[in-house]
Amino acid sequence: MARGVYTVSFFEQTIAAASGDYDFFEIDPATDKPVEIVGVFIGNKSKVGDAQEEMVSYSLTYFSGGTFTTGNGAATTPATTDPSDGAASFAAKTAGATVATSTGTTTHLHQDTFNIRTGLQLWWPVEARHKCDGTAQSALVFRLRTALVSNAVISGTMYVREL
Repeated sequence: MARGVYTVSFFEQTIAAASGDYDFFEIDPATDKPVEIVGVFIGNKSKVGDAQEEMVSYSLTYFSGGTFTTGNGAATTPATTDPSDGAASFAAKTAGATVATSTGTTTHLHQDTFNIRTGLQLWWPVEARHKCDGTAQSALVFRLRTALVSNAVISGTMYVREL
């Protein structure tokens, strides 16, 4: 792993059925310390049978301009992947049932679907990593955009590089 890469993770959080949008990760860069998203992993513990097959949509979104209002996720301390790196400058939240909002522009950088039963494993190549500078773009949010049919117990990790 390269220098300046941190993980932000949550473990076995229950995502309630029909709860609507859910912020898995919210990344708020410090001023003059842009970040880029390296990878995202989402896994589930509870939906393991064929009857639990469910495709869900997600988006990686940044907010710019206007007033940014953070969601209600748990404040999460980023963990360094290199012991010689210092503490991360960006703030992070995970597993927010009340999603972040903005009165400014919302830009969806990446939107797709994944099978809730098999999870999501996504690494972005260096040339395609999405960046957020904390000034022009207030924050990055990785959001579940599908209301689940039944409760799911989800864990996830996002790899974030501070530039």
